[in-house]
Amino acid sequence: MAENIPFFQVALNLPHAGRIARRILILLPHEDTEADTMRRTAMSLESLLTPYLDLDDNPGGTLALKVRDQAAVLGRKLVDQIEQEKAGHDRLGQCVRNLFECLELGQEGAVISLRAGENPKSFQRPF
Repeated sequence: MAENIPFFQVALNLPHAGRIARRILILLPHEDTEADTMRRTAMSLESLLTPYLDLDDNPGGTLALKVRDQAAVLGRKLVDQIEQEKAGHDRLGQCVRNLFECLELGQEGAVISLRAGENPKSFQRPF
């Protein structure tokens, strides 16, 4: 991982990660049958995080970390699919970065978002 890339360090926030997962789903292609795999992965991510949308905070105990780890696996898989299908674009990449930031994985998010199409010169990126 590129250690010299600036990133936002944000506390774990599963409710907001769920909202971002919904945005990602909206931003993915709808008409392309090859996008079905990406949409299924994004739907799995959104389904995993939906139970936490209306919470004021993360669930207690180790559940939050377990959900975070599962969401990160799905997020990485989704980025692989976006990259493979060349479906990335700036807004989608920004959402991927935001998702990883909410999972307390800001450094990884700053790197992986570029693979999902975020413009490296975007004003939304940390500097």
